[in-house]
Amino acid sequence: MSLENAAENRRPRLLFVNPSHPSLSPAPPCVIRKATSHDAPAIEGLYRELVSDPNIQVVPSQIAAMAASPHSLLLVAEVDGLVCATTLLTLCPDAMYGTQPFGVIENLVVTPQMRGWGLGRLLLNHVERLATDHHCTKLMLLSSHTRHEAHAFFKRCGFNSETKHAFVKYRRDFAAP
Repeated sequence: MSLENAAENRRPRLLFVNPSHPSLSPAPPCVIRKATSHDAPAIEGLYRELVSDPNIQVVPSQIAAMAASPHSLLLVAEVDGLVCATTLLTLCPDAMYGTQPFGVIENLVVTPQMRGWGLGRLLLNHVERLATDHHCTKLMLLSSHTRHEAHAFFKRCGFNSETKHAFVKYRRDFAAP
């Protein structure tokens, strides 16, 4: 079944405000779970929707290794059996607050056909519960400076962009050994 057909044939369980529509919109039934190696093609497709990079390569064995790691939580959101969204929560050990880690959220992607239905918020709520369960002191995320809609979404979800500045240095810019 195509994603478009899945969106049309879903059975609503909850109501969310769809920002694309002024009225209340039914949210799709959604299952959030840890990714498995079988999800590699769907996750790769979502990543390609996020960034235009020919080097993206999601390898099933890497997803399996991440699933076995106590520090990496690669999640997917499924609607009608189709992976429609994903995010990665990495638990980073820290010495500052005893044994409490902090969390880094990466690559939160919702397929364009399903944006505005609450899947991103459901994923972030799930990530917050996991962070709470692991006693994280904070959650951090980065977003491309051009993704203004994503920035507004993160602010609506309680993330603050005023207290810290993020800096990124890509491998191509590392000092040569």
